[in-house]
Amino acid sequence: MTHEDLPSAAALCLEAFMLAVAPSLSAQGVETFAKVAAKEAFAERMASDNLMLVCVAEGTLVGLIELKEGRHVAMLFVAPLWQRRGVGKRLVNAALEQARADVVTVRASLSSVAAYEGYGFALAGEEGEFAGLIYQPMEKRLQSFNTGKNRLEPASEF
Repeated sequence: MTHEDLPSAAALCLEAFMLAVAPSLSAQGVETFAKVAAKEAFAERMASDNLMLVCVAEGTLVGLIELKEGRHVAMLFVAPLWQRRGVGKRLVNAALEQARADVVTVRASLSSVAAYEGYGFALAGEEGEFAGLIYQPMEKRLQSFNTGKNRLEPASEF
């Protein structure tokens, strides 16, 4: 994601959130999310250690994912008209390829739990709430080439 993408990214996240998540939250939760999805907040996180990937189709930003510290999905949104077309799966897979941990976590909105299960995440605890945002902790264990599992060993000498 580039700084030129910030207005589109903020608008996309807010649109998808308002349709799918906001109706089940308090005013505090909606306000909290609006602050997190503001283009200024995105810019601050871009300057930190957060990986932000976007999907562009037909010249329009249609999806984005944010991976915090290489181990936590902080945000995943797909434009409503592009949902159920593989955009989210492609974004998740691209982010997981760059993960820096054996386990990647997410605090999934309740309406997105089924989607994350489809991406291979599993429930990891009880529902929680933070600043009005209600979430379900989930995680996905990754096969790591650094742990010795699935490590390719050099061929033996003949």
